[in-house]
Amino acid sequence: MIERPLVMKFGGTSVADEGALRRLVEHVAAARRKGAAPVVVVSALAGVTNELLRAASMAAEGDAAAEPILAALRRRHLELTVLVAGALRDSVARAVDEQFDELSAVIRAIVTLKDASPRAMDAIAAAGELLSSRIVHAALTAAGVPAAWADPRRLVITNEDYTQAAPLFDHIAEAIPRELGPVLAAGGVPVTAGYVGATREGVTTTLGRGGSDYSAAIVGAALHASEIQIWTDVDGMLTADPRIVAAPRVVPVLSFGEASELAYFGAKVLHPSTIVPAVSRNIPVRILNSRRAAAPGTLIASGGSHDAGEGEEAEHRGLAALACKRNVTVVDITSTRMLMAYGYLRRVFEVFERHRTAVDVVTTSEVSVSVTVDDARHLPQIVAALEAVAEVTDESNMAIVCAVGDGLQNDPSFVGHLLEAVGSVPIRMLSQAAARRNITLVINEKDLETVLRRVHDRFCASVMT
Repeated sequence: MIERPLVMKFGGTSVADEGALRRLVEHVAAARRKGAAPVVVVSALAGVTNELLRAASMAAEGDAAAEPILAALRRRHLELTVLVAGALRDSVARAVDEQFDELSAVIRAIVTLKDASPRAMDAIAAAGELLSSRIVHAALTAAGVPAAWADPRRLVITNEDYTQAAPLFDHIAEAIPRELGPVLAAGGVPVTAGYVGATREGVTTTLGRGGSDYSAAIVGAALHASEIQIWTDVDGMLTADPRIVAAPRVVPVLSFGEASELAYFGAKVLHPSTIVPAVSRNIPVRILNSRRAAAPGTLIASGGSHDAGEGEEAEHRGLAALACKRNVTVVDITSTRMLMAYGYLRRVFEVFERHRTAVDVVTTSEVSVSVTVDDARHLPQIVAALEAVAEVTDESNMAIVCAVGDGLQNDPSFVGHLLEAVGSVPIRMLSQAAARRNITLVINEKDLETVLRRVHDRFCASVMT
């Protein structure tokens, strides 16, 4: 097996249509010409997973109109086989038809039962990546790249927590080298699907939305990759959300910690879980634009932004970038029982754990705890449970703005300057992490655009100009 292969993960926009597939093939071929040994991990075609889940939801309501959705998706995938010809095209077309025949059978069962179990939802959602990886494998083969399709269900072994399965890393550490090692040793290019895994019994699972990045990092860690590349539709990690800030800049270098914070607090380029397996093996992650291969992108590595260099650029590296998150709910838990009481906080957070709801930001005082959640599905049950020990209120339509940078820990004046930039906008909560890598503000969602633009203008507008 090649000692340090290169993992290349292509997102939905990088496999969206014929032009995108041609670019993907060229990127992989170019990597091989440079002496790399690529392992290709792909997402579903852009928009496909959403359509599959929509069909499943319609079927669960007994709506037979889900079938036309599958028919349209089948046509879209078959049209992409134009990149291959002859027996190879026949083969990939059969694989596409077989996958959709299986999907149709599952959808019909759901329509009859008017119920979609998490296990059935995973069988449906996984199809997008399985289909795209088959097509990418065929396109690479047709272009002369010695590609070999690898079933992700034999690579990423997970628990049975359907729709958000957790990888079983001990099993994965054996499975991936066993399955992909011989292909790499023979000079081939393994092609597999992200997002998809299977239980030890072989039942299809998924890693949760955005899990294709995670899959790439899992594969990279198991193979001790030289680098994990995330090919997407932007030039790299940006200093702010481009949908809000008119001219964000590309951040050339980030540390693992900075990238993790930005991804967790809303930066869409990278899935929050991606960094974890990479950190475990100290594998650099590079974000690249599949439409602009010449752009340098963003390198995420152990040194991070402090390796950016000297001069003006290094001078502005205290703040690396800003992230934001909408649709946040603040939960206030107040009780005099909390004062000098052992175990009170444990009881509070056990409620969130029991209802499988993650907490983003936490602030405390002598008798109260305030937390934010971005998943309010179980909020009524959480509030009811907490009301047994405290007075509880919740406030929706809030947002988070997070300023991230390893250099912030060496800048005691930053918080003051940050609040000056925010100006008269009311701040609901303010938190600084123990690592002093981020400053997080919770504000009303209606003020998000104002705050993000003000802070970006103050701290990021002159970076890398």
